[in-house]
Amino acid sequence: MKLAVVISTPEVATPPPVALLSGSFQERLAKAAAIGYQGVELMCARPAALDPAWVARELRAQCLEAPAFGTGALFISEGLTLLHEDAEMRLAAMKRAEQLVDLAAAVCQGTEALGPIITIGSFRGRAATMGGAGPGREALAAALVALARYAAKAGVRLALEPLNRYEADLLNTAEEALAFIAELGEENVGLLLDTFHVNIEEPDPNAAVAQTRGRLWHVHLGDSNREPPGRGHFDFAAFVAALRQAGYNGYLSAELLARPDADAAARLTYCHMAPLLGLARP
Repeated sequence: MKLAVVISTPEVATPPPVALLSGSFQERLAKAAAIGYQGVELMCARPAALDPAWVARELRAQCLEAPAFGTGALFISEGLTLLHEDAEMRLAAMKRAEQLVDLAAAVCQGTEALGPIITIGSFRGRAATMGGAGPGREALAAALVALARYAAKAGVRLALEPLNRYEADLLNTAEEALAFIAELGEENVGLLLDTFHVNIEEPDPNAAVAQTRGRLWHVHLGDSNREPPGRGHFDFAAFVAALRQAGYNGYLSAELLARPDADAAARLTYCHMAPLLGLARP
């Protein structure tokens, strides 16, 4: 397993609360590498405004991978969701997601054997805007099937994230998300588990990992209070053990509140997680 940290890309005017590290894009990459991170999860708002060749060069300069591209800024900064009440906004959300797929494919060309990941969390929106759980679920399924097929042509994967009940009105648990993924029937759609949401919704976080059956493609890190690991009560040692038992060997990505500040949060996360993963300390 490897560690990554979420950072925003240059076109994001105001970094989302869960994007870490300060300074210019190049400075954030340099800080991530200096701490010891092996990758960065890029949170983009306007993917088409970025030059993928430039992004790839900057990553290579710091010997960093980009295993995942987050849609959080599309929701937080741009107000876009796949289940937006406005049909034009839904179309805009899909177009922006396709642009993010294009960016991920271009940046990671030839560097990621299984294909980079697009994370789908709050960007999906709420079922209530579509008239309730039934219509919302159907609309989300249709949108994700279309996006998955677009992504498959580019060798890109989607990772659907169960969110806690206070942030989402459907797909709150790993079991629910896995059943939904099975219904979609798209081979390039898998699961993302976030320890902050897992802590709220899962009676047994480790059992949630065990049931993923090879469909777990990405992990987000955040303690029970969404601060860096070690500042809450989530048992990360047991969770990492469960990941190993399940055969997970992907990235664990710091997507958490910038407390006490954006740089310290990234460093605290690495310092807590590195010994659990057998990685070098900073």
